[in-house]
Amino acid sequence: MAQSEAEISEDVLLREDRAGMTTLTLNRPKQRNSLSEALMAALTHEMQAIAKDPSVRVIVLAANGPVFCAGHDLKELTAARQRDDRGRTYYQDIMKRCSTMMLSILQNPKPVIAKVHGTATAAGCQLVATCDLAIAGDDVHFATPGVNIGLFCSTPMVALSRNVSRKHAMEMLLSGDMVDAEHAADIGLINRAVPSDKLSEAVTDLATKIASKSSLTVSIGKQAFYEQLELGISDAYAYTSDVMVKNMLTHDAEEGVNAFIEKRDPTWKDR
Repeated sequence: MAQSEAEISEDVLLREDRAGMTTLTLNRPKQRNSLSEALMAALTHEMQAIAKDPSVRVIVLAANGPVFCAGHDLKELTAARQRDDRGRTYYQDIMKRCSTMMLSILQNPKPVIAKVHGTATAAGCQLVATCDLAIAGDDVHFATPGVNIGLFCSTPMVALSRNVSRKHAMEMLLSGDMVDAEHAADIGLINRAVPSDKLSEAVTDLATKIASKSSLTVSIGKQAFYEQLELGISDAYAYTSDVMVKNMLTHDAEEGVNAFIEKRDPTWKDR
């Protein structure tokens, strides 16, 4: 798939590494950070690379410009209708690419925090819901508005329905209405809303706190969290009991327990 000349000439995704925290910044501000082919490829690539990078302990997903993310690039989707199959093959590929990108976040051993400003709509709202944690400015709005243009937000529904209650998810999906940050926090779409001028501080504080933990322990916990969610309760207890046993046998668990008993700070080896 060819990238546009504009995207070839500029980075659609920026990366900054600092003290165990990597910030990935969506960088298509003029296009409201819509998820173009190039941006999805870049984000997937970076997530997969970071998953193997021991220097990274936590990831922050941010965006440049007035909008966090407006969802799929509708111009790219519309252009595909001119093809002989009316875009069917292209749409199948794009949805697969988007799902792969979302899974690269969900399956990443490093916690991912969404730093949300402006608006997050459609697949942009899905992106927020997919991240492990999300903090938004108190003036942010969210929506899954596909129903308004005859295109139900079916893939965003996957992440949305796994974060908020059924009725709240259905209301967003069926009405297409914007919800404010306070309501988004109340229904579990985000962790909390903070004054917009305190957003960077709040995200950095949370990322720094997580980065101070054993990265091995955090990765064990993140994987187990999502695995047990899909199990029945008896199977979930059996699975997590096994995880606890394996975790107890790691160096960091031994060190952490000993440090607690000895009333000292632990020294993590991430093993």
